[in-house]
Amino acid sequence: MADAGRSRARYRRILRFAARYMVQAWWFELFLPRIGLGSLAARGRARRLTRLARNFHVLAVSLGGLMIKVGQFMSSRLDVLPPEITKELEGLQDEVPPVDFAAIRRLAEAELGLPLESAFAEIDPVPVAAASLGQAHRAKLSPDDAAETGFADVVMKVQRPGIEGIVEVDLAALRRVAGWLSRVRIVRDHVDLPVLIEEFAHTSYEEIDYRHEARNAVRFAENFAGDPRVSAPEVAWERSTGRVLTLEDVSAIKINDVDALREAGIDPAEVAAEFATVMFEQLFRDGYFHADPHPGNIFVTPTPEAERPWRLTFIDFGMMGEVPDRLRRDLQQVVIAVASRNGKQLVDSIRDVGVLLPSADTSELERAMTALFARFGGMGFAELQQVDPREFQAFAREFGDVIRSLPFQLPENFLLIVRAVSLTSGMCSSLEPSFNMWDAVEPYADQLIRDERGNVVRAVAKEAVSVAAIAARLPRRVDDLVTRAEEGRLSVESPRAEQRMKSLERVVRRAVSAVLFAGLFIGGAVLRADEQVFGTVLMAVSVIPLLHAVLAGAARR
Repeated sequence: MADAGRSRARYRRILRFAARYMVQAWWFELFLPRIGLGSLAARGRARRLTRLARNFHVLAVSLGGLMIKVGQFMSSRLDVLPPEITKELEGLQDEVPPVDFAAIRRLAEAELGLPLESAFAEIDPVPVAAASLGQAHRAKLSPDDAAETGFADVVMKVQRPGIEGIVEVDLAALRRVAGWLSRVRIVRDHVDLPVLIEEFAHTSYEEIDYRHEARNAVRFAENFAGDPRVSAPEVAWERSTGRVLTLEDVSAIKINDVDALREAGIDPAEVAAEFATVMFEQLFRDGYFHADPHPGNIFVTPTPEAERPWRLTFIDFGMMGEVPDRLRRDLQQVVIAVASRNGKQLVDSIRDVGVLLPSADTSELERAMTALFARFGGMGFAELQQVDPREFQAFAREFGDVIRSLPFQLPENFLLIVRAVSLTSGMCSSLEPSFNMWDAVEPYADQLIRDERGNVVRAVAKEAVSVAAIAARLPRRVDDLVTRAEEGRLSVESPRAEQRMKSLERVVRRAVSAVLFAGLFIGGAVLRADEQVFGTVLMAVSVIPLLHAVLAGAARR
């Protein structure tokens, strides 16, 4: 009964938090701009977001579980979120309170089927890391086990007691919040939140199955076998189960410890470049990638005796992602389009990936992307920070309506890809503020472009056939066009013009309602002195056009 009561309290607390800030977002981001107070809402946006981050930080630390995962993702978005927000959440990787070792001992011994003193030569009761779903302790294998595995120093990772129930409650709350948000048209048209939550749920269940993580570690190591840049810990299979995982201890310099890197003679900028390259290779070459590369999961290991002075060591393989061959090819086309600064090709590639629905009219988006490349293409995070904010505002004014009106969506298999790229971008920016992600993308893109040139003859031939076909049909189409014009049957469709006309019609209707409200209200106020009942009725009826003037269109949102 006590556990059920705690679960209900946890569930309600998450929902109350979400409901509070959803209402706040509706008020400031939808309602106030609708009644002409958008500038007022914009002035306090940074302060509101900072307060949201601070309150979510408190919630995540006190609840743990999947809330920590949500906060970790937000803290990685150095490229798009204000530093006040990311700074507020960046400590979530290290602030998870540890579980008492007695509880860890009971769970581990039940899983391994023998006392810890028999399973290990020694074990440190002080955790080396306390994560949202598990806790890690340093230990030493017995001499016999060490001889068999080839290593003695290990890290025993144990699930937090009761984590399965906590994950169930958190997922239930997230599903409920996703249901709420899916009723908002602007959200529903761009992303299928329930599907994304189910993908997140699948990933979370895999993450708490340590046998799955052990297999992931082996597969990751095999992909980089013989590569001196990357390493991963080996698994002590005899001391691992579904809820206990024992791995080789590969602890070294934490990747975001800039001072320690410099003390070891390692340039953080070089680490950023190598890390980005390795992550892109996982995404685009292997199609199998580490989806949780936050600072606690990546070490920089000095190797003075080897050919290279250091290598990247990955740990924690509970959250891994796969990119199907078709999607990987489509993503490669996106990279090529970005590298060549080709707005039309980028839009076509985005459509192929599935981010843009096939029905979208993309002519204006192509113009926006071309303008974006012309002005900001190739700039790094630090360079963008130096750009006059008025330039961004001018761009937003010119193309904001175009981008918001297009039917974007987030494909369901994109969640882990977005997370991995976001964490990579944030990590590189923290290592080297002037780091330019283009530097990591362009060598890879250049190779892709060279590969594409191998098919240039076939592409040119295909284009020639296409042009010839168009030329052959052209005289007949011109004749048909002239005939229709002479008969008065020629019409031109412009989805954008039609969209603007509809918008103008809505504004006019609201303006008429506003005038009608003013007339009824003032007339009622004047008449009320002599005809109290009739004047009061007029003033009451004026509320109807007032509501239409203020709230028209709310249902569409």
